[in-house]
Amino acid sequence: MLEPSRRSYLAWLNCTFIYGRIPLLHAIIFFIELLMAARLVAKFNSYYAQKPVLTTMVTNAVLGGIADTVAQSITAFRARQALLPANDDSRSWISSGVELEDLNEKPARLSPTLSPRSVGPQPFDFERLTRFMSYGFLMAPVQFVWFGRLTKWFPLTSKSATIPALKRVAMDQLIFAPIGLSCFFTFMTVAEGGGRRDVIRKFKDVYLPTLRANYILWPAVQILNFRVMPLQFQIPFVSTVGIAWTAYLSLTNSSEEDSFEES
Repeated sequence: MLEPSRRSYLAWLNCTFIYGRIPLLHAIIFFIELLMAARLVAKFNSYYAQKPVLTTMVTNAVLGGIADTVAQSITAFRARQALLPANDDSRSWISSGVELEDLNEKPARLSPTLSPRSVGPQPFDFERLTRFMSYGFLMAPVQFVWFGRLTKWFPLTSKSATIPALKRVAMDQLIFAPIGLSCFFTFMTVAEGGGRRDVIRKFKDVYLPTLRANYILWPAVQILNFRVMPLQFQIPFVSTVGIAWTAYLSLTNSSEEDSFEES
């Protein structure tokens, strides 16, 4: 009894939009994640003092979830925009997607850029959210050890701070960044049910463009991080800035996943 009711309620939320464009379910999940993040921020120092690794893992998971929710919301917003009439100027606070005409009868009106999965309201992918949160949770201990090593190898002093910080950035971007991206795409592909062939294909299609994008953003971020942030805030700072980056990764990974399904 409860399962059909839950599915019906989720279906209603998936078909309900704020101002006709912003998915209500996505907004609710995003709000819950923000509340969790706010709680972590308020208690971070005390949590970190007691259990630094676990605190970092939970923080990473929550921020990774926020990033994927943002990415899914962008995708859903774009899909909704493509399905609305060009002259639509709906401004109602809450509206339903049910009033759209039967899209199966008029496929010509669909944007050619939409995949078959984009037809109709874009459902929230809880499995994808779980994958991103799991990756952030599991990757945090590795980041924790890595940043600790960089701090030990290249200590900042009052007389010399800039050069050690640049050395940290160089080590991080030349060693950890390529390995981290490899871990990300491998983990996501395997978690999605892909095999060795899918992993190789994803690396061929998206790894190098993503690594180039990484080198545009992260050196500057890491200079600020290593030069200014105390050790306990380095991973949360990276994860916070990384919301936009992880959203980009999520969109990149999901677009590649769509291409797998269409081929």
